[in-house]
Amino acid sequence: MDMTETGHFTALRGTLKLDEPMARHVSWRAGGVAQRAYWPADIDDLVAFLKTQRADEPVYFVGLGSNLLVRDGGLRGTVVLPHGRLNHVNIEIQPDGSRFLRAEAGVASPKVARFAARHGMAGAEFLAGVPGTVGGALAMNAGCYGSETWEFVENVMTVDRHGQLRERVSRDYEIGYRHVVLRQLQVPNPESRNEEWFLSARFYFADGDQEIAKARIKDWLTRRIATQPLDWPNAGSTFRNPAGDHAARLIESCGIKGFTIGGAQVSEKHANFIINLGHATAADIEALINHMHETVLANTGIDLVQEVRIVGEGE
Repeated sequence: MDMTETGHFTALRGTLKLDEPMARHVSWRAGGVAQRAYWPADIDDLVAFLKTQRADEPVYFVGLGSNLLVRDGGLRGTVVLPHGRLNHVNIEIQPDGSRFLRAEAGVASPKVARFAARHGMAGAEFLAGVPGTVGGALAMNAGCYGSETWEFVENVMTVDRHGQLRERVSRDYEIGYRHVVLRQLQVPNPESRNEEWFLSARFYFADGDQEIAKARIKDWLTRRIATQPLDWPNAGSTFRNPAGDHAARLIESCGIKGFTIGGAQVSEKHANFIINLGHATAADIEALINHMHETVLANTGIDLVQEVRIVGEGE
């Protein structure tokens, strides 16, 4: 509960669970449990919940878990799960007639692509190939097919661990390829930069043809199905593409397509993907990530940068 200025308590309206299996919430379907998991009812409820947390409580925000590995020993602290809760998306029309798309952090990125297409907006189609939420896309500047999330962001709403809401714009961040960091000058304590999370974003997409946008989404999804191992649990690209090259080509050139550790395998369909064959532990997956990195470094001299985030305790 949260104490208000009038001295009354505001009851939280979300759902709190203890010892929540994180394998249910990451796309690899592997990993340990979180001590606590919270599903907020809405943004106001999330703000109230964050205000109840101890200053030393570790807090993690997890969308669809499509870029995350939780170690088998689990997570100490609280995981906030906004998907399905912070799920509003709408069109905002300005007095001059210009249109913006507003989406909350828990909205799946493909839903934004389809919503924009239905409303005659062009440029959002690439989000159909991003297997996560708006919050995750903002946090890592997700992109594909030649476009990246922050190309289209007008402003964002954030919340910090104390429940403080802020509106920010792109110049408040250092933005690059799969890289978004709040600039140090914007926060009193640089160590707190990782404890401010995205709640929503306002996007500008140019006017376009609805049918052309829908056809482009269909074409890109067909290509994605043809080139990625979507029949198996995976977390998308394991490593970032180095400048002028592709991580998948480098991994394949080292002859480790299909290489397996425990229940984790380098996909034979796309070498930059690790798939769970059905019984992989988080330790199997992490060991395979390390093997891929070390093999490419030894054979090519290229130090691949990991795209997947790994959190939690080993067993």
